[in-house]
Amino acid sequence: MSESVRLIEVKENVLDDNEKVASALRARLKEEKTFLVNLMASPGAGKTSTVIATCNRLKEHLKVGVLEADIDSMVDAEKVAKEGIEAVQMRTGGFCHLDATMVDEGLSAIGAEGFDLIVLENVGNLVCPAEFDTGASINAMILSVPEGDDKPLKYPLMFSVCDVVLINKVDALSFFDFDRARFEEGLRRVNPHCQVFEISCQTGEGVDAWSQWLKEKVAEHNR
Repeated sequence: MSESVRLIEVKENVLDDNEKVASALRARLKEEKTFLVNLMASPGAGKTSTVIATCNRLKEHLKVGVLEADIDSMVDAEKVAKEGIEAVQMRTGGFCHLDATMVDEGLSAIGAEGFDLIVLENVGNLVCPAEFDTGASINAMILSVPEGDDKPLKYPLMFSVCDVVLINKVDALSFFDFDRARFEEGLRRVNPHCQVFEISCQTGEGVDAWSQWLKEKVAEHNR
């Protein structure tokens, strides 16, 4: 186990009313002036790369931390920690999502009150994480170009709960049959109001715009 990354075991407490816990957590984070982003995506969409690229652009302006969730791994938290970003690995022990109680455990471990921004990288899939309110300030998701433009219609709940969608790997658009207009049409059918950014963690395209938008949201929340 890496000495630079702490590991905590999180378990789902089925007795908790998740909605009440999430609402209380969100209110507490507002008082503490800590902005929590719940970042969701399928495996391989580029969650960790996006987390690192975003935090590297913001860490000179904000105190940033990362909560990494995985079923049984410390790989992602170790990647983040190598960038000089404080990270805690949350191991779910088989659960395919995080709920508000689990997130509260992670926030306690990292000491959330000392951060302006915490990015929560949820467990990788497009189904279960969308069903549980984590207490986050906003929900964000990543769709990578290789996954296809039809995902809003295949996974409508995921896209409907998001405040912002990042289309990642746009540097690969010429290699895949990804129709931007078709994606936009499907997205707006399930979520007319969410913000969309096209990014590439490989080339850096769009990451500055996304990071600036997030920085402004943190400032609004933490005033």
